[in-house]
Amino acid sequence: MSRTRVLTAAAVSASTIAALLALPAAQATVSNDVVVNEVYGGGGNSGATLKNDFIELRNDGTAPVSLASWSVQYIAAAPGAATTWQVTNLSGSIAPGKTYLIAEAAGTGGTADLPTPDATGAINLSGTAGTVALVTSQTALTCKTAADCAAEGSIKDLIGYGTAVIHEGSADAPAASNTTSVARNASGTDTDQNGTDFTAGDPTPTPGGSGTGGGTQPGPLRIHDIQGAGWVSPVNGQAVTNVPGIVTALRTSGSKGFWIQDPTPDANPATSEALFVYTGSAPTVAVGDSVLVSGKAQAYYPLASGDTVATTSNLSVTEIGGPTVTEVSSGNALPAPIVLSAANVPATYAPNLGGANIEGTPVVPTRSVLDFYRSIQGMRVEVDNARVVGPSDTYGEQYVTVKPNEAATYRGGSELLGENQTPSGRLEVVPADGSNPHVNVGDVFTGATVGPLDYSQYGGFLIAASTLGTVQNNHLAPVVAAPDPAKELSVATYNVENLAPSDPAAKFQRLGAGIVTNLATPDIVSVEEVQDNSGATDDGTVAAGQTLTKLTAAIAAAGGPHYAWREIDPANDQDGGQPGGNIRTVFLYNPARVKFVDSGPANVDRTTTGTQVVSKHGDPALSLSPGRIDPANPVWTASRKPLVGEFQFRGKDVFVIADHFVAKLGDQSQDGRFQYPAQSSAIQRAGQAQVEHDFVQKLLDVDKKADVVVLGDLNDYQFSPAVNALRTGTSDGTGPSILTDLIGTLPINEQYTYDYEGVSEVLDHILVSKGIKDLSYQVVHVNSEYSDQASDHDPQVVRFKV
Repeated sequence: MSRTRVLTAAAVSASTIAALLALPAAQATVSNDVVVNEVYGGGGNSGATLKNDFIELRNDGTAPVSLASWSVQYIAAAPGAATTWQVTNLSGSIAPGKTYLIAEAAGTGGTADLPTPDATGAINLSGTAGTVALVTSQTALTCKTAADCAAEGSIKDLIGYGTAVIHEGSADAPAASNTTSVARNASGTDTDQNGTDFTAGDPTPTPGGSGTGGGTQPGPLRIHDIQGAGWVSPVNGQAVTNVPGIVTALRTSGSKGFWIQDPTPDANPATSEALFVYTGSAPTVAVGDSVLVSGKAQAYYPLASGDTVATTSNLSVTEIGGPTVTEVSSGNALPAPIVLSAANVPATYAPNLGGANIEGTPVVPTRSVLDFYRSIQGMRVEVDNARVVGPSDTYGEQYVTVKPNEAATYRGGSELLGENQTPSGRLEVVPADGSNPHVNVGDVFTGATVGPLDYSQYGGFLIAASTLGTVQNNHLAPVVAAPDPAKELSVATYNVENLAPSDPAAKFQRLGAGIVTNLATPDIVSVEEVQDNSGATDDGTVAAGQTLTKLTAAIAAAGGPHYAWREIDPANDQDGGQPGGNIRTVFLYNPARVKFVDSGPANVDRTTTGTQVVSKHGDPALSLSPGRIDPANPVWTASRKPLVGEFQFRGKDVFVIADHFVAKLGDQSQDGRFQYPAQSSAIQRAGQAQVEHDFVQKLLDVDKKADVVVLGDLNDYQFSPAVNALRTGTSDGTGPSILTDLIGTLPINEQYTYDYEGVSEVLDHILVSKGIKDLSYQVVHVNSEYSDQASDHDPQVVRFKV
């Protein structure tokens, strides 16, 4: 029996230690099949002919070797503490006796392109010295010494050239240059001695395709196998090889890449036949190319700021990343597009899953629009003579309807008629060439709009339109309010969208003209989103006199009266909105028509002290006017506090409450994976509404016929719990109503004040007490339906006899 002998320090002689130190460093096992065959780092440098660096592999074995999930990696010759390995992922396979070419970074010089590569990366190799490793995983190495790398089991082969610290054997391969590479000797033997296995000489890259990475045989999976019949790819995160398809469209800006579609679909209606190939740089393929794509299948979730894959409510897009692309042929006919219409798009936009993740359910194309569009994600679709229901924004994004008769507004939009009733015909359109058609609601893209079906975090599914219908401008006219009778009081609300002194003069001019011409110079205007004098600069400024001076001057310049104002500066950064902006609500009023009743001590802090309802001679009055309603109540945290004021018109008292309830920020997406989406902000708005309802009730307790106008941006729908609570004191609207929401008095197809991602809906309201009976009311559409806007909200006005 043999035994292991243990040597103590005392038993090891000096000559033994010297002999141990003289042995070469530990090294990895020699490779009998795939090895690094050639390395060139001078591409594009001064004096170079080739434009790119490259790495070439060779299979010296007797059987094909799959490179799926392998990588080549590079590290500088003398790595420091912060130096990391750079990685290029591989795919496909390499046949016996064949080579596999990997194109790396390009320089600014050189005159010749590399031959067609099998894979493409972006590593900038040193032209003289460095280390390249062939690794059987795609995880970046962490070793920084020759000994540590020799012990790394995932390293298949390694070459250190020039003066590299990390190398195989006792010496580096020779140094390279801008005109020379280091290549394995003709014998191909791998002895793990870089110094003897490699020689410097002219670069000799072999064209790609000698391995199967660039071959012309389809791999085992088709696109419908990768897409699967669920919401996330069944091979998510796995390498896929030689997936066949026809290039149908290119994306050359933003998230660059191209779409491919299989012209031979399977029989399963739940599986899409197309997907996006993410290249990260301008795609080199052309529409009509037949290609084979290898890379990693991945579910890409578009994320908003602060989101993660775990927390986002967005759906995913199935794509292939890190691709290797082989062109089989060009000039092929494209698969015919699916024509979207009321005949094939489901009537329900999203299923009610009780808030659950739709990804836990199968894709059922007939169940909802979300299901149907997921089943054809990436495929070519067509919409004919599409009417615009959401105007172009600054990014060239707009919305159309594929169901022109669905929930149509009187001006051509698509209206929200109930909670979670997103119009099912709504669909975003984005020109693939990055152009902006500048369309308004009611305009029409005549003819065919065609492109692959994609998904965005801003508005759900969309057509990336490679063909856009011809714009038919229907010249939507802005609404102009009826003139104000002298004996009637007119009260309006207008969200002026983060108005600051630094805004262009044109914005102030348009707002001024809108108040004078379109609103017909109301006696009182509640203005929301007025920022402080320094705008969004977070410098502690809270006063807004400069902003209001510019606004009232613009109104006067447009032919209007010289409005006075009343407002209460918020505590710095306590009222939400754009950070630093300190937005607030403001009363503008025409002192020639109405009197503002100022009440309360001059030295009281109205920012933190709430106004109270008091009785004067049997009539309601305010302890502070202007005043804030219960500003210390937690329901107003990070939100605007209601501004209440007492006015007199023709000797009669009118109480006006200007609102800007908390926004819908943080709510889940109507286009996302959680259905129906959670609206976390709704709870706070309902609380705000309850507090305000109770305040109005106190005014009416003193005089049940008191004239009270509640108005502003409530950030919620006419059928919402918040508006119900404001009207009745109950979130379900079953209590006795003390206020009438005037939007509900209009015909159904006129009940909207805002256009959010192609949905005409109500966010702004005017409510009046029961004592106000003889009135007229209008929503004045001047902004939300137009690509050119002074604000994203439309104002509205009510006129009545006091």
